Amino acid sequence: MLKIAKENLNALYAKINETMGLFIPIKKAGEVNYHVWGEGKEVSIETLKTVKSPKNMFFPQTENMMKFKTDGKNLEIIDVRESFNERRSFVLFGVKACDYKAIEVLDKVFLADPVDSFYQDRRQRTTVVTLACSKPEESCFCGVFGIDATAPQGDVTTWLDNEYLYWQANTEKGENLTTLVKELMENGGETEVAAQQEATKAVLAKLPFAALDLSRFKPENLNDLFNDPAWEEMSEACLGCGTCTFVCPTCQCFDIRDFKTNEGVVRYRCWDSCMYSDFTLMAHGNSRTTQMQRFRQRFMHKLVYYPSQNDGLYSCVGCGRCVNKCPQRLNIVKVIKTLGGKNDD
Repeated sequence: MLKIAKENLNALYAKINETMGLFIPIKKAGEVNYHVWGEGKEVSIETLKTVKSPKNMFFPQTENMMKFKTDGKNLEIIDVRESFNERRSFVLFGVKACDYKAIEVLDKVFLADPVDSFYQDRRQRTTVVTLACSKPEESCFCGVFGIDATAPQGDVTTWLDNEYLYWQANTEKGENLTTLVKELMENGGETEVAAQQEATKAVLAKLPFAALDLSRFKPENLNDLFNDPAWEEMSEACLGCGTCTFVCPTCQCFDIRDFKTNEGVVRYRCWDSCMYSDFTLMAHGNSRTTQMQRFRQRFMHKLVYYPSQNDGLYSCVGCGRCVNKCPQRLNIVKVIKTLGGKNDD
């Protein structure tokens, strides 16, 4: 294990940035999100939760996919990835355990056949540096889904205390990055990391949602869950605003549109939400005509549909962003508390 003094972290960022792009939590206009690092920017890796998750680095909120130009009957297709110079390798720094687990959820969607080449390209060029949690919040419940916030996975795992950032390479990508920055570091940190992990686990065990019951959310209970009358009451106050889907690190719904410009046609995609009334709208209409149906779809997918198709992996990582942001407090915790544990034997 290696360590670097906190006062030298800016030198670490600069060293990485010499050869690779660096995306890191940065405070702008009072909010912390992932942005490109640069000298003078206010880095905030100690922030527990960025407003939006780092999935934006692999699956941007909006992105152009291609351009078309026509000349009579001739059609020219332009690869916008080359023109945007997106092929540089980069480091994604400071990812928490829940958000890293969310990347695994997204991988199973975008890297399954047929592979999404836009997502794949970014994943292959990314070295992910995770940061263990030491000050979890009351809205956190990642442990319910088997995630260890004190030992996140990633190409490199780091821990931060008042004096040092501790560094441990886990993969070949991580080793390559370590070689790049090792001259700035010194050996040590095992004792301090172990002590921090023990203290943090004690806090995690006492959080309000630490004992949420997932026992009912199994494939064999699909019909009972789907037809549970509690959905109607829970969804009554839902505004259909989509806030929960836009802050969620695992939501992957998107829309694709074409628009005409003076230089041809641009095809782009953007995040969409199953909570919107026009989601999946087709010529014949929409298969989900009520907000209750849309509300149910979102949480059934997170807790039943997705895990039943992915070896029990839930499409929720307990980050708590929806707990903090839903204006009506209709978050996944309420769903789990209302429906969970009813079929205990």
